[in-house]
Amino acid sequence: MPHRCSLNMILKKFKSTAISFLVSQQEIVSLFQKFCQLDRNSKGFISADEFLAVPEFAMNPLSQRLLKMVDGLNFKDFVAFLSAFSAKASLHHKIEFIFKLYDVDCNGKVSFNDIIEVLGDSSNSFISDEQREQVLCQLLQEAGYTRNSLLTLDDCIKVLDKSGIRMDVEVPVD
Repeated sequence: MPHRCSLNMILKKFKSTAISFLVSQQEIVSLFQKFCQLDRNSKGFISADEFLAVPEFAMNPLSQRLLKMVDGLNFKDFVAFLSAFSAKASLHHKIEFIFKLYDVDCNGKVSFNDIIEVLGDSSNSFISDEQREQVLCQLLQEAGYTRNSLLTLDDCIKVLDKSGIRMDVEVPVD
C-alpha cells in the first residue's frame, strides 16, 4: 500500500515511467500527500466516495461520469489520471482522456448516444435535449460523420488535432 511505502520508494517507481515526463518530482510529492489525505482508510486506493470529498470534484457537472473513471485508483493510476491536466501533457494525451470520458460503455467507440449522455450531464438544463441533438448532428456533419457513426480514438485525434483546439486546463497540485 502506498501509505506504507517510503516517499523515496514512490519516487523511484515513477522515475522510469512515461508519467515522469509529465509530472515533476515535487508534483509527485504533493500528489502523494493529497492521495494519502483522500485515502482515509489507508487501503491504497481511492473510492468514489473519497473523491467526492474534494469540493471542486463534487461540484463538477461531469462528476458522476468522472467517478466511473476514478473509482478504485491506486496512487500510480491517480497520477496517470491527473497527468492529462498537466501543462506538459501532449494534445494526444488530452484527447485520449476526453475520449475515455465520452466512451460511456467503455467499448473503444464513442456513439451519438454516448456524446449526448455526457453533454446532458455537463449542460444540464441550459439547452433542451432537442437543441443538444441538433447541435451535435451539425458538428458531426461538419467533421464528416453522421449520427450513426461510431468514433474511435483515431477519429477523435484526427478531428481535434486539425481543429487547432487548445486544452490548457491544469489541476493545481499544491
